[in-house]
Amino acid sequence: MSVLWGVSFDATPLSGVVVEFLKTARRFAGHRVHLDLGYDIRPDKGAFFRPYRGEAGLLPEWVTLDRVEGVDGIRGYDREFVERTLREVVQHGDEALRPEIDRIAGELAERIVATWERLGVTMVMVENGTLPENIAYTEALYRAIGRYGTRHRLGRFVFWRDHDLMWQSEPGIAKYGRFPYPGVPAPRNSPHIHYFALHDQALAKTLEWVPGLRNIDVLPNAFTIAPARIDERSSGFRRDHGIPDGVPLLARITRIIPQKRIDRDLHLLTLLPAAWLFVAGDVEEAPAEHTRLVRLAEELGVRDRVVFGGWLTPYDTSVPGRYSVRDLLAHATVVSFLTSYDYESYGNPVSEAIASGTPYITSGYELYDVVYGRKGFRAPVLDIRARDLPDAAFAREVAELITDEGKRADVVRANSELGQAHFGTGVAADLVDRLYPPPMGAATRLSVVLPVYNEAANLPEVLRTLHDQRGALDKSQYEVVLVDNNSTDDTVAVARAFAASHPDLPVHVIHEPEQGVSCARRAGMDFALARSRNRPDTDPAERFYLVSADADCRVDPHWLSELFAAMESSKAAIGVCDYYYNASHFTGRPRLWDAIQRTLRCRAVTFSLFGGFPDGKGFAVERDAYERAGGIEIFYQLQDGEFVSHLSDDWDFGIKVASGGDAITYAPRSRVEINPRRVDHAIDEVIAGRAYGSDGIIVMRDIRPATPAAGGDLTEAEAQQAWEFSIKDFTPKNTILPVLLTPALLEDDAVIAFFGADLAARLARRIAEIRDEMRVVDFTPIHAYKTPSYRLYFEFADELFACLRRHVGEDIGHPPPLPPCLAEVPAARFAEFVHYYCEDRESGEAHNYFGNGGVF
Repeated sequence: MSVLWGVSFDATPLSGVVVEFLKTARRFAGHRVHLDLGYDIRPDKGAFFRPYRGEAGLLPEWVTLDRVEGVDGIRGYDREFVERTLREVVQHGDEALRPEIDRIAGELAERIVATWERLGVTMVMVENGTLPENIAYTEALYRAIGRYGTRHRLGRFVFWRDHDLMWQSEPGIAKYGRFPYPGVPAPRNSPHIHYFALHDQALAKTLEWVPGLRNIDVLPNAFTIAPARIDERSSGFRRDHGIPDGVPLLARITRIIPQKRIDRDLHLLTLLPAAWLFVAGDVEEAPAEHTRLVRLAEELGVRDRVVFGGWLTPYDTSVPGRYSVRDLLAHATVVSFLTSYDYESYGNPVSEAIASGTPYITSGYELYDVVYGRKGFRAPVLDIRARDLPDAAFAREVAELITDEGKRADVVRANSELGQAHFGTGVAADLVDRLYPPPMGAATRLSVVLPVYNEAANLPEVLRTLHDQRGALDKSQYEVVLVDNNSTDDTVAVARAFAASHPDLPVHVIHEPEQGVSCARRAGMDFALARSRNRPDTDPAERFYLVSADADCRVDPHWLSELFAAMESSKAAIGVCDYYYNASHFTGRPRLWDAIQRTLRCRAVTFSLFGGFPDGKGFAVERDAYERAGGIEIFYQLQDGEFVSHLSDDWDFGIKVASGGDAITYAPRSRVEINPRRVDHAIDEVIAGRAYGSDGIIVMRDIRPATPAAGGDLTEAEAQQAWEFSIKDFTPKNTILPVLLTPALLEDDAVIAFFGADLAARLARRIAEIRDEMRVVDFTPIHAYKTPSYRLYFEFADELFACLRRHVGEDIGHPPPLPPCLAEVPAARFAEFVHYYCEDRESGEAHNYFGNGGVF
């Protein structure tokens, strides 16, 4: 089993830092989790080298408390040394201790690596490691990461998140020096580390401190947005803590230290005579502060309404008699966060309140507006720059929130909606899953990528056909990566339900926020590729395949095994499937069916000759070839003044692979049934060759039916027009483009037999002339390949159709009529004006003539 090693520089058993570690670590299913609380790192918490006692009881059972072995045996490494380095090196810039720091960091690094080796660590999570309480340990950690990551050929196996940084933590006393913090080990560009800042301001400040830091993202603390409810287990919370039913309850979730300013809550309580206060925190962390607060409560006459309740678990618990933070929030009327101005970096209790459906009150601490205020969250805010303690005006705001149920409901509703958008679990999950994708089984050879947008109705059947694959492959050899592309229906719920009910087939659900099937296909393939590199115990020579499927198309039972067999035997870079329509769907529509079948017959012949080009409905690409080509590339076009992603990423990708010299193979027995809904519900646009747009703009359009399809057949004129657009789209792309990209094909015996020796030779000469004339060596950029393909089509159309009639059937007929503007051009100047016609990008006439994308 993979092992996740977590290290918290906070040195407390439960804090916001530890809580966020637990929430994030839980996302890494399949990892055994070990957590070092940092007692041997940070000296100011009074636990340096202290053995763990009952701390494990505060944490979930799936976490093992651990620490680096042998640290207490390092000569000179103790609490006094760490405090001295903070004081002399960080605060005052004295470099005399640097040699000793270097020696101790080296020995610490050795012990860290030894501990990771013993456990077989595969991932490390560092929480608050940049805060320079112990620069020797931070430097040791960087050395250990570099050494261990290089030795085991690990990628970015370190998740490094900073909750507090120098400018956020007691800046008024310059505890960590002055910008640019010369005594602090700064973040660095490491091939093994990805850094995370909690918000945009922290990101900007970090980049100001370390310009050029590349691997850093904003990752807000994440919360499950769901109301906290009182249930049978938690119903006794008030009773067990001596709090009367029905009284307003203020909840404070905090460390009991001076910087948290719990005294403000006590003063507020004097102005709210009916309210009670529950303080959830460790009274033993700073006993003097607890004593001071108890004395203050007595002086203010509120001691009988204050409960110091100790630590509550930060996670839901089912243990009788043990309560969680959410249990407190279920009983609380309001959550309080009247903290110091410049001490808190984020304010987790505020987010906990929002997530649990509880109103909150807060002080206007330094980052409140950055994290909450500017986003529109609603709460009474104590302006602590103008008034240090709550006054009557602030107390009236709080009292109104407590007593006005309608206002409280409005606040909860508005805050919950904003919370879901800004720090719901999905916000963090998408980034974490992409950067640290779940491990892949050692036997997995193929990842089937399924881009999905609002396909809840089709998805169960599509997933069923992917699950029910037969042949040489078993379920351990392939997986499904479903890429949700901002669905607004139940697509994701359907996918997760299917995965839960079919545990024998791995189904991963990820999210791609940029709209477009091209973007979603790339995201899924990149996700699978990254994970495939970390499969355990695999043969480096073993080929791995990324496979594209379509969320509205069913695949045949042997689709995947036949595609896999074709790729394995041919060693090609891309494998292309056969596509078909179900004949029963077109019963009573013989003209439409005839036009479709003629197109598919042409494709079968040319795919057998040239290998074809990938279609998103079903193709496979070998992983290394995918990387050589640079992956799926997204092209953009302007439509109505806005950039839109170009739909033909699959064809463009195939062109890029073919032009790079890699082979494409056709797997005729790997079959995909095309969903006929485009033919059914956009038939007018299909007939007119505008199903994918016009004027060169080729974009995905939603053609889901609003009403059932009419199901009628085409007239003879409509059928002819549909066929002409279909064959005009087909011929340049499938008979000319392959030899344009790879002229050597024209020396192949089968290709010569198709074209005839004379036509093959003339095509070769003309292709060489056009390539030289256009000074184009690489036809891969969007549209660049179209102009020469279209020109060659017009120049050789009669002969190309003769080839198709000869090899496919006489019913292919003759070329459709020329554009009127070419019909009157003298024969001697025909090629010249064809060039102008095909190059006229502004009008888009050539694109419209050729159908602007596949028709059937």
